Amino acid sequence: MSRVAPQIGCGTRRRPSPYALRLVVAAAIIAGAAVASSAVMVAAGQAVVVTRLGDPLRVLTHSGLAWKLPMPIESTLAVDLRAHTTSGGLQDVGTRDGLRILVQAFLAWRVPDDPARILQFIRAAGNDPNEAARQLRSLVGSALQITASNFDLTDLVNTDPAKVRLADFENQLRQAVSQQVLDIYGIEVQQVGVERLSLPAETLAATVARMRAERETVAAERTAEGLRAAAQIRSDATRDARITIAKAKAEAAEIEAQSRQRAAEIYAGSYARDPQLYTMLRSLDTVAAVVGPRTRLILRTDAAPFDVLVQGPPGVGKPPIANTWNPNPAAASEPDMPGPATMGLIVPGSPMQSR
Repeated sequence: MSRVAPQIGCGTRRRPSPYALRLVVAAAIIAGAAVASSAVMVAAGQAVVVTRLGDPLRVLTHSGLAWKLPMPIESTLAVDLRAHTTSGGLQDVGTRDGLRILVQAFLAWRVPDDPARILQFIRAAGNDPNEAARQLRSLVGSALQITASNFDLTDLVNTDPAKVRLADFENQLRQAVSQQVLDIYGIEVQQVGVERLSLPAETLAATVARMRAERETVAAERTAEGLRAAAQIRSDATRDARITIAKAKAEAAEIEAQSRQRAAEIYAGSYARDPQLYTMLRSLDTVAAVVGPRTRLILRTDAAPFDVLVQGPPGVGKPPIANTWNPNPAAASEPDMPGPATMGLIVPGSPMQSR
């Protein structure tokens, strides 16, 4: 058989060898791995520390995509910048007035987005939030002892809300902790508060006794105030009553004076019209005022005012007296006047007759 030599024409294409294809794929994989290891994604609420051979090189605080040299030349360390809360247990502390209280405080903190503070946090706490929280609880416990010694028990536990200084207590506690924590750990304290406050048995007994004394003092003050108000009301009422009575008496006296004046005017008018009739009526009024339903009297009937009962009104049945001068008026009136005599007077309504 004769071999037919392959003819190479102009339109034929040479296939790549399998070895070259493997090299291309390997290069692409290596390039992709290099790019992947060089890309750094910074998430929100997070910072990334780029280290070169273990030494911090730079700190990335802005979220987004960043680049670095591929590992193992440069590596990254993520730092959590979100807020954390740490709560300690009950601490037995003493107040300024020598009493004991149990206080449990909480702490809200975060690592600031300052590169220097981030590196400080990594060196002090090893980028471990749990370790940082443990150390913060120890600092808060020490600060509670100092802060509580600046307050009395009544400043923290009181029935009067105006006397409670719990906000001042929390502010002083925060001032005592925040600067120390920032200097040592590079941590920013956002809030410090009292989560729980209770009293031991002996302090509770003293507090109850103090509250009872305060309530008794308040009750005594209010009782005294009520007594003073009652005394003032009684005094005002007595004064007003005296003023009212005085005014009433003055008005009554004025009315009585006016009535007396009016009566005198009426009497004067009556006397001016008929003096004899006026004298008789006045005598009868006097008899009516003196003699009662059960009165027994033995009187002269020729004496006023009882003479009108025998003689009748003066001038009745007599001729009028001439307007002439009489040198002996007593002799002229003798026939008309009865002599001295005593007679029995029967008073209406009397159980017996008088002689």
